[in-house]
Amino acid sequence: MAGTHPAGAAFLPAARQCLEAADRAVVEVAAAVGEVRGRLAVGLIPTVAAVDIPAALRDFRQQYPGVRISLRVGASEELVEQVKQGAIEVAFLGLPTSVRPQGVHAQELARDRLVAVVAPGHPLAREPRVSLRRLSTEVFVDLPAKTAGRAQSDEAFSAAGLTRDVAFEVTSAYLMTQLVAQGLGIAMHASAYVPQLTGVTTIEVTDAPARIEYVIWSRASRTPAASAFLTLLDIPTTFADLSQAAP
Repeated sequence: MAGTHPAGAAFLPAARQCLEAADRAVVEVAAAVGEVRGRLAVGLIPTVAAVDIPAALRDFRQQYPGVRISLRVGASEELVEQVKQGAIEVAFLGLPTSVRPQGVHAQELARDRLVAVVAPGHPLAREPRVSLRRLSTEVFVDLPAKTAGRAQSDEAFSAAGLTRDVAFEVTSAYLMTQLVAQGLGIAMHASAYVPQLTGVTTIEVTDAPARIEYVIWSRASRTPAASAFLTLLDIPTTFADLSQAAP
């Protein structure tokens, strides 16, 4: 198969830009007459709990059937970068209280505390509440090191002068729960998320770490579909960027 001609290869980026500009123009003209079209790419962490995403998308779809919707699940830090790059328009994150989204517009949605999740037959399952010190003697299942989801717990144990054994690192909250249910370790999840789990027991943590859920969108531009989605969620988009506020 013959290779691409150099002149043709040089032309491709400009051609793509022209097509993208034409698509944007069609969307903007439609929006000017009250019709929201185009695409809406939404990113979310697996444990998002502050917003019922399926219900929100159902309502959005009913109002704006001309919008193509895509969902991308990922880690909070990855979603921030994708919003900056324009790969997704809106994202829902979960971050430790020591961190704020940088380089994007952001609004805090909810604050929550983590709880311990154990197998029903685990000795801790009989306890109504437990401390971080007691949990530090257990084997943990958690997200990969240096991710925002993992940092919530790591920072809390470190602040308490404690270390713990994370024997299993997984990228899926669902898989974390499956390993816990098999008795391979214990985990920590946001309390608002755990009602979605089955086959495990939840225990309150007396000195639990906290997390903040945010919705974020691009500073550079906002498509009509993204604006409509944020409006549907009652998210004000004309305020100072919270990522620049003092902790």
